[in-house]
Amino acid sequence: MKKASVLMIIGPLLFLGLFAFPLWNIMLGAPQYPEPLGMNIHIDGIRGASEFDIQNIDGLNHYIGMRKLPKAEDMWEFSTFPIVIGVMIALGVLIGILGFFKKVSYKWFMGWFLLMSILGILGMYDFNAWMVDYGTNLDPNAIMKLANPDGTPMSYKPPLFGHTKMLNFDVTSLPSTGAWMMFIGMMFTVIAFYLGLKSKRQSTTK
Repeated sequence: MKKASVLMIIGPLLFLGLFAFPLWNIMLGAPQYPEPLGMNIHIDGIRGASEFDIQNIDGLNHYIGMRKLPKAEDMWEFSTFPIVIGVMIALGVLIGILGFFKKVSYKWFMGWFLLMSILGILGMYDFNAWMVDYGTNLDPNAIMKLANPDGTPMSYKPPLFGHTKMLNFDVTSLPSTGAWMMFIGMMFTVIAFYLGLKSKRQSTTK
């Protein structure tokens, strides 16, 4: 149970990477941009992959009627997510410590994992909903008004995951360092649960 508890402590601590590294990355490449434009989605705001990327992306978006990329103060998520992540880190570490001293069972490890999974799914849903609104709620007075073959207004929603073509831009959206650290941390808690389960079964068969 002690090995399981140590992993349960380490797993949530890996989430601290979210405070230093981006959660998601969206890159836009086109022939006129030898260096692709990019934005990194952090839990507390959006930052350019390079110094002037946000400024250049906002300039391009202006022509097709998209709003400027939001600043941290423009979205409640950027002030709420760091608090939620901080609370979950503290809770996970506490559960691990209590497990180490045999104050709680290994089942709490899976409980933390399930709660974090639900919060993660809700976060991804919210992120996707924001991109849908951002890419479809366009200014009707935009300089460029492009339509699909069926006459409906063209959507500029970036993909949640993967690659798509928007006009002459190749847009790629993928998890970044923070997301991978979070994923590894989640896997540590799953392993901790199974180690705890194995330890429990071994103790009952003796």
